[in-house]
Amino acid sequence: MAEVLTNGSPAKNSDVKMEEGSQKIVPQKAGLEDIVAATSEICFIDGKKGRLVYRGYDVHDLVNGGATFEEVIYLLWYGKLPNLRELNDFKKRLAQHRRLPREVVAHLYTIPTSAPPMEALRSAVSELALYDDDERMTTEAHFERAFKLMSQVATIVAFDERIRNEKDLIQPDPSLSFSANFLYMLTGKLPDAELTRLFDICLILHADHELNASTFTARVIAATLSDMYSAIAGAIGALKGPLHGGANEQVMRMLLEIGDPSRAEGYVKKLLSEKKKIMGFGHRVYKTEDPRATHLRKMSELLGQRTGNLRWYEISRRIEALVMQEKGLYPNVDFYSASVYHLMGISIDLFTPIFAIARTSGWIAHILEQYANNRLIRPTAEYTGPLDEKFIPLEERG
Repeated sequence: MAEVLTNGSPAKNSDVKMEEGSQKIVPQKAGLEDIVAATSEICFIDGKKGRLVYRGYDVHDLVNGGATFEEVIYLLWYGKLPNLRELNDFKKRLAQHRRLPREVVAHLYTIPTSAPPMEALRSAVSELALYDDDERMTTEAHFERAFKLMSQVATIVAFDERIRNEKDLIQPDPSLSFSANFLYMLTGKLPDAELTRLFDICLILHADHELNASTFTARVIAATLSDMYSAIAGAIGALKGPLHGGANEQVMRMLLEIGDPSRAEGYVKKLLSEKKKIMGFGHRVYKTEDPRATHLRKMSELLGQRTGNLRWYEISRRIEALVMQEKGLYPNVDFYSASVYHLMGISIDLFTPIFAIARTSGWIAHILEQYANNRLIRPTAEYTGPLDEKFIPLEERG
């Protein structure tokens, strides 16, 4: 039997049952695990082999081949890698949309400095919709919003960070690449080629991951024919959760609490004895190593060598070895991305917003795909509550 949630895609799942006297099929696994909820040409994951594929291209080939983040965005949105002319035009169009409406900048100054950056980002993305006068639901209008959101999400994150720290804003530089420009707006310093490339790889690795919680949220919102700003704001809300994008922040706090490689084993064993979750390990999809962790592990070591501080890498390696020995769990994308961002000098509460910047490329690709072949996403639920309760007037209730 098969459960279909949208787009005519069947789910092959042995854990479903047919209700007596009904044609309705009810999923029996919590969290929609193993339920195929959509057809898509954007991203493929082979959890058994540890493969992540964007539009037919293995993520290892994209990273090792030197693809830039802009090339990957183009690939996700248009279904092919760009030639030189297409890439240059694409980069120019992205760059021309980096500046925020002045009203949105003013709004960022009204946000309490104590507000988490993800909440500031969610709020500002919602406000962007107020300054987009084009209400058409056409392909042309969708792509125009795509360019605005892709570029302006990064500007919002950089501006909010500088405002919270009482620093002057650094306006975007259209001559810089996406990654170099973001790091420049964030720090006020032009990053060198190596740092730019490492950050580019981070964005590529986080660009898309099939029908994860935030992407599914974005598609559900888009399926109602709501606007792209609403879909991205909803996705940001989903990504904010500690079981999704927020996990890397908790990983870094764990590393800081451990502090020294010699303390890693005792710390982890204590958590395991208390049956507490160790953030950054295990994945719903992967049954072997997360391919993104493969690159991030190397980057953590490289940045440790670059900065002369291998402590966080060494702690991470000890934790990884012990968790594998005791639980048989592999690190996921969050585990090594924590030390990578920390060694880049990025504050912990920006880890998830940077995840959002990268994933905006994938969210947009899925929203565009949903709009192009839309059907309202409306699954069913298996009711487990009471039936046939008798109404008792208020005055007679005990």
